[in-house]
Amino acid sequence: MAKDKTLYTCNECGGSSPRWLGKCPHCNAWNTLVESVAEPVAGTRNRFAALAPTAQIAVLSEIEASDVDRSPTGLDELDRVLGGGIVEGGVVLIGGDPGIGKSTLLLQALDALQRSGLSTLYVTGEESGAQVALRSRRLGLNQSQVKVLAEIQLEKILHTLQAQQPAIAVIDSIQTVYSDQLTSAPGSVAQVRECAAHLTRAAKASGCAIVLVGHVTKEGALAGPRVLEHMVDTVLYFEGDTHSSFRLVRAIKNRFGAVNEIGVFAMTEKGLKGVSNPSAIFLSQHAEPVPGSCVMVTLEGTRPMLVEIQALVDTGGPSPRRLSVGLDRDRLAMLLAVLHRHAGVACMDQDVFVNAVGGVRISEPAADLAVMLSITSSLRGKALPKGFIAFGEVGLAGEVRPAPRGQERLKEAAKLGFSVAVVPKANAPKASDKALMAALSGMSIHAVERIEDALEVVRGF
Repeated sequence: MAKDKTLYTCNECGGSSPRWLGKCPHCNAWNTLVESVAEPVAGTRNRFAALAPTAQIAVLSEIEASDVDRSPTGLDELDRVLGGGIVEGGVVLIGGDPGIGKSTLLLQALDALQRSGLSTLYVTGEESGAQVALRSRRLGLNQSQVKVLAEIQLEKILHTLQAQQPAIAVIDSIQTVYSDQLTSAPGSVAQVRECAAHLTRAAKASGCAIVLVGHVTKEGALAGPRVLEHMVDTVLYFEGDTHSSFRLVRAIKNRFGAVNEIGVFAMTEKGLKGVSNPSAIFLSQHAEPVPGSCVMVTLEGTRPMLVEIQALVDTGGPSPRRLSVGLDRDRLAMLLAVLHRHAGVACMDQDVFVNAVGGVRISEPAADLAVMLSITSSLRGKALPKGFIAFGEVGLAGEVRPAPRGQERLKEAAKLGFSVAVVPKANAPKASDKALMAALSGMSIHAVERIEDALEVVRGF
């Protein structure tokens, strides 16, 4: 098959050159020329024509809306993140640090799908078939009928997909696949973009669900062009500390489900196992309450989780440090200023360290109240009462703002035995809601409007 002609296009001005140059001849920008496939001559059928079939204009209200069919993967936590399972013809991109467990998770999912009667294909570009078989034996996947193809050439992969017609295929990884149409090395921007576009077209045309494994940069973002994330239907990030046995799968984009859903897994000798009660991971086991510790209820997608916030306030030098792990450092500095101005708690000469237990990252502002209470507890050396939780956003004026879905947060805390709660006034349960009051019957709830009110409540314990 004849190769398409390639040219080099400038990312800055759009100018093109027949060969690579260090400096763009049109705008004089350095290192901006990227290889791409030249436009076909008039009359030649475009290779992406199947992505844009001829269609008629239709009125939105008259279009028939039907739910997409899903195939459960057999891993409940992964199904939760995907929105219920793999969608026919959907394209999923999953990224994570090396050795985090991406290949292990997908091999387990493919084996479960194959045992449920679906045709599966595992395309590996980073390992040989023998290595994949060795890992499957280690995971206890005996007599697995998953088909394995060790190949990195795009055209051969597409031919295999057309011949085998699997229901689900995994490409591990997209950075190792290359197309004969381009001369650049596998993993380059042009190769990744071109190969992902062809595989997306194949998935939409055939109805085969394709899972692409992507490498990540040292900053943790998916490597390659950002258009890769726009092309696919679902983007998942595999997170976790390699020194811990727990892993989080987080949905950043999902056209068929909720975003910011998380699935929690534990790495065992037999692979990844779902954790049904993740709150237990993020709570430290103290025999007695200790100063500087406050539990909050955070919301990850549709799942409320209890996370322990720990703070340590210690005498600092001439330039005190402000360090946070799992929380935004700039927000910590803002909360310390609010604490000083509106509650009279000064930490300007103290080192302040804040940590979210278990390696979880909290991005929602509902953690503000728990952070401020844990800092105050550590500064004064007085522990909060046993079974205490708090959540709520704190504004610059010192007001405590409500957190979304506060009733679900309170129910989760009550279910795990917490008995004292400090919450925003707008999140306090109403006496008219008999069912909620019955669920929270064993919990003492203190509704506050300002941060000084919250501190006054805590001093009374």
